Amino acid sequence: MKRTFSLFLGICLALTYTASAFAADPQPAVKKAAVASAKICLNCHKAEANAFRGYFDNVAFRSKTIQIRMDETTELVRFDEDEIKVVNGEGKTGDGELLRKVKKGHEVKIEYVEMDGVKTAVRFLEKPPVKLSREMIISTPEVEKLVSQGPEKGKYFLFDSRPLPRFQEGSIPTAENLPFPAFDKLVNKLPADKSSLIIFYCAGPTCNMSPGSADKAKKLGYTNIKVYVDGMPGWLERNYGVLSVQFLKEAWIDKDIPHVLLDVRSEKEAGKGFIKGAVAFPAAKSGKLIKGLTIKKNAPVMVYDQNNGKVAARVARALVKAGFRRVLVLSGGFDAWKAASYEVATGKPAAKVVYTPKPRPGEIAVDEFKKLVAAQPADVMFIDVRNADEVKSGMFKGAVQISAEELKENVARIPKGKKIITNCATGVRAEMAYHTLKELGYNDVRFLNANVEFEKNGSFRITKE
Repeated sequence: MKRTFSLFLGICLALTYTASAFAADPQPAVKKAAVASAKICLNCHKAEANAFRGYFDNVAFRSKTIQIRMDETTELVRFDEDEIKVVNGEGKTGDGELLRKVKKGHEVKIEYVEMDGVKTAVRFLEKPPVKLSREMIISTPEVEKLVSQGPEKGKYFLFDSRPLPRFQEGSIPTAENLPFPAFDKLVNKLPADKSSLIIFYCAGPTCNMSPGSADKAKKLGYTNIKVYVDGMPGWLERNYGVLSVQFLKEAWIDKDIPHVLLDVRSEKEAGKGFIKGAVAFPAAKSGKLIKGLTIKKNAPVMVYDQNNGKVAARVARALVKAGFRRVLVLSGGFDAWKAASYEVATGKPAAKVVYTPKPRPGEIAVDEFKKLVAAQPADVMFIDVRNADEVKSGMFKGAVQISAEELKENVARIPKGKKIITNCATGVRAEMAYHTLKELGYNDVRFLNANVEFEKNGSFRITKE
């Protein structure tokens, strides 16, 4: 039975995924506006009073606080576990217990009431997967087969419905960008033959941009439309993506976004010049080198060869097989980079692969934190934001216990002339405390984003995932 897709009212139509690696500016301001939404949501939704639309960041049940991120803004919303109404992605309704299963980065809407400056959530809606008729959906294996043939032989047109900035970060091979927000202005990109096979994809099962594009194309008279629901995340689970040299420079290098760049040419070729920041990763030794990688499997990894991409593709496939989920091949390789007159580094490329994600806004490095705890500077105040019963197991030397939910009532104990560093057991409440203190006007605040275990003898162990 044919069903038309239904849009989930109240959740942003156009939210896209963002990897933890793409961090915001170091010191974001926590806005006090009564209306807030991720910017891209406003392409299809009007802002609502007493509602936030954005990405679920964290929930702390002890301090009864939800953290939601909207572009460069973070908001903290209190909740009562028994009173809040939660609707999960499957349509199930329940209380705050359902919040435990919400994945970090998922698109959500929070409706709240505000009294005496405190926002309290009354409804929490998790964005559900899109619903489409079976005949409109195309699977990953089907898309793989077409892409391997190419548009001319496969007789298809593949469109990425995500906004240009997301497309620039990497796309499915042979795809062209036709962003849903600008669809009506770019309809000339569609083929003249309205019986042509047209495939739209976006950011995954909950993303409505590709179904929205499909609906617009259908209204224009196109009759052979498919939606690749798994989208870019699904593609990267089994395949490598691609990006141009222009996008590597503009979307990654110029913006200083952390990534891994592998030069799979021979040492002799790399010695003649390479892309700045690249690591020597000769294809002939790639099998052994891949086994020795210690970076996280979700790190963005770019691979390039001299020009035709065949060698880079072979290494990229091996990386995907090894479990790396964000592998991209640089179209045109090093020759394309030189042809664009971009900077060519000389000497020898780095020999060791290192990936260091940008810290979250306000995060202090573990090593720096340890040094400060040991030194106990007079101008630094350590605040343990766990509850009183939790700190019985131990605290950092010199720390003051003020639970995250009681910070506003204890501002008299927190001098604004000092540097403030918050910690908890996992970093979740410490980060929430950081945003609370920023909102209260404390400018020099940081937090420890790590797991902390205290021993009975007063020692401690800090570990970071």
